[in-house]
Amino acid sequence: MRKQVLDEATRTLERSGFSVSDTCDIRPKSFDVVARRGDLVLLLKVLVNIDGLDAETAEEMKSLSTHLGAESLILGVKTRNHELEDGVLYLRRGVPAMSHGTAYDYFVEGVPPLVYMGSGGLYVSIDGDVLEDARDDEGMSLGRVADELGVSRRAVSKYEDGMDATLEVGLRLEDLFGESLISPVEVFGDGEVDTRVADSPKGKGQPADETERRVFALLRKAGFNVVPTSRAPFRALSRESKGDSDETVLTGTEARSSDTVKRARLMSSISDVAGTSSVYVVKEEPARDSIDDTKLVGVDDLEDVEESDDLLSRIG
Repeated sequence: MRKQVLDEATRTLERSGFSVSDTCDIRPKSFDVVARRGDLVLLLKVLVNIDGLDAETAEEMKSLSTHLGAESLILGVKTRNHELEDGVLYLRRGVPAMSHGTAYDYFVEGVPPLVYMGSGGLYVSIDGDVLEDARDDEGMSLGRVADELGVSRRAVSKYEDGMDATLEVGLRLEDLFGESLISPVEVFGDGEVDTRVADSPKGKGQPADETERRVFALLRKAGFNVVPTSRAPFRALSRESKGDSDETVLTGTEARSSDTVKRARLMSSISDVAGTSSVYVVKEEPARDSIDDTKLVGVDDLEDVEESDDLLSRIG
């Protein structure tokens, strides 16, 4: 079922104009595919049950999203013993989740969800200004609206100030005034960097051996911010920020993999979609320069890299 949902999701994204990377079939994995449409980059993970998202995977998804300028998204089928409802946005460990039907409406039809699942049930966002204008036009007091809804006068005042309401109250408000008062749900954040997840979770994704420790140290010496990963097909994100430049390099090593070719090709596909570069650092002098678009570099070659520009020019 998971593969079926992933295949459907890929077709939906491609139909709505996204470029989609090859599927990540290396375990463990923090995401399944990377997709891009214009400035929107998605790290997409498919789970049959969205409650199966563990803390480490969620934190790595958010960390990767921060450094790639991307958004994380879960597509699922159910939560606990209930199917996900279409038109409803869910949240698991800070990552938005939705059904395939919701994703189709949002990405293909351009119709965002109007309802989100919160603690205790379904909620909607009320346009407070429209509500206040509608109440004034009808000459209704806060108290009368409160009586009609079966809530407190203070609650109605808070709806006008921007407080969200239960789905039931939202529908009753629209029925009472005969106009649309429910605002679409914001699926993704405002793009601001959350410094709490900017780096790898503490103790996770650290160097696997002395060679990898040396690789990370040399990259940092050259001016890269190296963010190790534990569940991505690459071992780190190496990010250089200098002046107007902001380059991100997917960085692979042989420390935890005997399948260099498979990982390097997957990294090429991901970097092509995400708009990054990719490099695979091997212990010995590589027999060839690259695998697809992923450059191969020997560990000893990094000794000659004094500044980040040196490596970027070599792999660019």
